[in-house]
Amino acid sequence: MNDLIQTFSVYALPIVFAITLHEAAHAYAAKYFGDTTAYAQGRMSLNPLKHIDPIGTLLIPIVLYFAGSPFLFGYAKPVPVNFANLRNPKKQMAFVALAGPAANLVMALMWMLLAVFLHAFGSTEEFLMRMAQAGILTNLVIFAFNLFPIPPLDGGRIMTSLLPNKYAYKFAQLEPYGFFIVLALVFLKVLHFWMMPVMAIAETGLLLLISPLTFLLN
Repeated sequence: MNDLIQTFSVYALPIVFAITLHEAAHAYAAKYFGDTTAYAQGRMSLNPLKHIDPIGTLLIPIVLYFAGSPFLFGYAKPVPVNFANLRNPKKQMAFVALAGPAANLVMALMWMLLAVFLHAFGSTEEFLMRMAQAGILTNLVIFAFNLFPIPPLDGGRIMTSLLPNKYAYKFAQLEPYGFFIVLALVFLKVLHFWMMPVMAIAETGLLLLISPLTFLLN
């Protein structure tokens, strides 16, 4: 029980930031490209309560934790986007979808910078360091998970945008079953083969990006 409380206290803030900014980024991108649906419903917001889903944000991660899943993932309430309102729906669908994972990548970078500064200045605050590491991991997991190319995940939207119209229509028909397919892949530990390489590539890219700063501080 103690371990669960400690894990919750370390991960709570990074998870709240990760899902809130992910969804707000979708809403902002949709508004930028012409669809104000999410904005009109108050979803272009940094208020976590606007985005938290009791089942997806709380229940599923807890169940996966006790089930011993190698990855804890969940989801927020999807931001409503009317793609028909976008100025160039097929092309800009990809940018709206990509906005969420991009926000997570930026947040992973911010947490990484915090960890670098804590280490460089000899901070003895273990809780902050653990939270920074949790922030990096949480955002890399959400980044990689959402890029998995099956609708309704962001990667599925991007794939739909890239495919020729005939195939895009057929691919989009997977959407009602997409969540169950992904859940099955998680429990069969198949998704692991997607998550690990994507997370590793993203982390390596971020480390290369901050390497000049790391060199200077060391």
